[in-house]
Amino acid sequence: MSEKKMTSSRRHHLKSLVLSVAATWLEKEKKETAEAKEAYMAEKCPAPNLSGDQAALMETCKKLHALIDVVDEERYDLEAKLGKGDKEIEDLKIKVVDLAGVKKPALKKVRMSADAMLKALLGSKHTVNMDLRANLKQVKKESKEEPTEAVGDWRKNIEDKADRKKMFESA
Repeated sequence: MSEKKMTSSRRHHLKSLVLSVAATWLEKEKKETAEAKEAYMAEKCPAPNLSGDQAALMETCKKLHALIDVVDEERYDLEAKLGKGDKEIEDLKIKVVDLAGVKKPALKKVRMSADAMLKALLGSKHTVNMDLRANLKQVKKESKEEPTEAVGDWRKNIEDKADRKKMFESA
């Protein structure tokens, strides 16, 4: 069987169906969580009995404050455990990166002048102007002067050899 490509209208129709089903599931889940919250609150926190004298109300308030303190302690302990767990996860992530090694990107060749390199190394506060090209030209000039003398010597050597050759040929 040959598989045909799905038309865009069919694909969009299927996408809308999937999204509508997902939306109904989300609404259903929200309703279930709201009902679960109400059931939990009804079980754990019964409606207060406000009938009675002031002493009974004070006793009820003391009980509520004691329950609030217990819940706060539990919350603090859980937050501490969560913080430790998060810190341990971060440490393990760092260890994984260290063990795997960081892949270094390929370096690009960048043409920079010597002044730009020094500025990058030393920072923008330090300005060092070096005229390296002028020094380079002086070195080139000096090195050019030496080979010219050597060339002259080489030519003289050739001329001397030619004179010797003539002497032997004439003899």
